Amino acid sequence: MKTSIVVPCRNEASNIVPLIDGIVESMQGIGPFEIIVVDDASDDGMALLLDKALPERPMLRVLRHDRQGGQSAAIHSGVVAARGRLICTLDGDGQNPPEELPRLIAPFLDAGSEGLGLVAGQRVGRKDGFGRRLASRLANGLRSRVLRDGTRDTGCGLKCFRREAFLALPYFDHMHRYLPALFARDGWQIVHVDVGHRARLGGRSHYSNLQRAVVGIFDLMGVAWLIRRRKKARAIEIGRIQTPEAERQT
Repeated sequence: MKTSIVVPCRNEASNIVPLIDGIVESMQGIGPFEIIVVDDASDDGMALLLDKALPERPMLRVLRHDRQGGQSAAIHSGVVAARGRLICTLDGDGQNPPEELPRLIAPFLDAGSEGLGLVAGQRVGRKDGFGRRLASRLANGLRSRVLRDGTRDTGCGLKCFRREAFLALPYFDHMHRYLPALFARDGWQIVHVDVGHRARLGGRSHYSNLQRAVVGIFDLMGVAWLIRRRKKARAIEIGRIQTPEAERQT
């Protein structure tokens, strides 16, 4: 089963090439894979570094947004372009260790995994500052109480999921933070895996705690509405359905 590693990023010139090399090393022996870096309209020279990396790494593909779209838009663009049935994601800032990728893929290779839709990483030993960790804990606690998604840390970029299942989800900005709830909404099983976390090698975060909080309130309300309004009936074919066109042919 081919795996596509999707890396959404913006202005990560100091981190992206070491991250690509770490992914290549971690995926050796796992099976066929490709790396899709989605450049969300960077202006720090990262595009030039990726252009230089392409000829040397045949598994690498690069997509560029013509304007900044955000992390969810970058992930969605990468999944649409992907050739693999399995998608793994990790952040482009290097804080998600690529060595964790085989652990995310492994549950999909087990017998009886047909109903598994998502393997979600949950960070332990976070290297962020106190303020960010506190804000994340409060946001995760509120989300968990409202959505009851059984997930401790939806902000972790390390995830693995079925491509067709992801593309069937309703798309909206910031949806990447609600994937466990959205996959469960569609009837898929969710597995959680504790993963490591690293400090940034360079660059800076593109989000503030206040920005995350304000946007998160509206997103949470929207996801709760989507769950309540989900389609609950399933169609099971019990015989051939005759359409008018089929009737004319018989």
